[in-house]
Amino acid sequence: MREAGSGVGVWEAEAGSPGGPGPGPEVAAAKLLPFLAPGARADLQAVAARHVLALTGSGPGRALLAGQVALLRSLAELASGRDAALALVNLAADPGLHEQLLAADPGLPARLLGRTLDPQWPWAEEAAAALANLSREPAPCATLMAVLEAAEPGTPGLEQLVHALCTPGYNARAPLHYLGPLLSNLSQRPAARAFLLDPDRCVVQRLLPLTEYPDSSVRRGGVVGTLRNCCFEHRHHQWLLGPEVDILPFLLLPLAGPEDFSEEEMERLPVDLQYLPPDKQREPDADIRKMLIEAIMLLTATAPGRQQIRDQGAYLILRELHRWEPQPDVRATCEKLIQVLIGDEPESGMENLMEVQVPEDVEQRLQQVDRQEQEQLERERQELAPELWGKRAAPT
Repeated sequence: MREAGSGVGVWEAEAGSPGGPGPGPEVAAAKLLPFLAPGARADLQAVAARHVLALTGSGPGRALLAGQVALLRSLAELASGRDAALALVNLAADPGLHEQLLAADPGLPARLLGRTLDPQWPWAEEAAAALANLSREPAPCATLMAVLEAAEPGTPGLEQLVHALCTPGYNARAPLHYLGPLLSNLSQRPAARAFLLDPDRCVVQRLLPLTEYPDSSVRRGGVVGTLRNCCFEHRHHQWLLGPEVDILPFLLLPLAGPEDFSEEEMERLPVDLQYLPPDKQREPDADIRKMLIEAIMLLTATAPGRQQIRDQGAYLILRELHRWEPQPDVRATCEKLIQVLIGDEPESGMENLMEVQVPEDVEQRLQQVDRQEQEQLERERQELAPELWGKRAAPT
């Protein structure tokens, strides 16, 4: 299991190239640049941005534009339309271009971050989506972390990002859902996790309610991915599970359905999971359900964590989830967690599962078993009805 990252796919432009054979992308880009410059007429800027967006719909077009320093800066600064912002989303969606993008314009992450956190910028959502795409890869993610760490003293960049994510209406013209995936990607970095898990900042506590944010699976998934990545820090498990954070109910509640437990079973559950209404719905996104289960699995790494999770009746929620779960890979992940909770405790000296050294030959056998299991899950997945599978939302 590794830290989770997420991003946005290539946005398909509604405006394509004119019919028939047109000029090559190099010629097209050269002709468009003057119309994207500051001071150009707004209507011409909009037309030029629309054509740039169309160019980003193809691999060769993206490769050409990624090396255009002036064009990249113009796209990030252009306020005359959404197409320019979406073009940057598309360029950043291609991992093979990240190095070229940063080489052409090292200031691009800082510029995009400034636009993302500007409460007046109309295309802040698209700027956040572009950063979410850029930060999926280690090098640009490290660059962005450096930008955040260089923010004004007393106002850490990550603090500004979390504030924008957790403040309804921070930008009246942009919902900023893609701050969730952006924070999830950043939380792959140890420095970001150290900030998020600082007991004096109370950052994690501010994120917890967003695990059931009703208006956006993008925001929910990003926050759950962030929490999952934080759970890799096993030294903080006691604090996360303790009364200061009490993370477990927030991870279990989205997995719970409308089941009617016996009085004895009900008393074992946290208060927030008792007597749920008959119309209680589980998290509809399979990827998010899987990340929630994986976060709980990480919290079972130590013996005290396993005991506390057992004591809070997690097995009851997971048992009913397993009976209901339609997705094979999520059901398999749930089975593994259930086995940890109901199985025997590891022998002395192996209580912390994250610190157990697995012999190389055993690790190879486990990897082979895992590959076989994944192949079987893929076969089962292909047999499922297509309507069970949805696509992640694009920027809105």
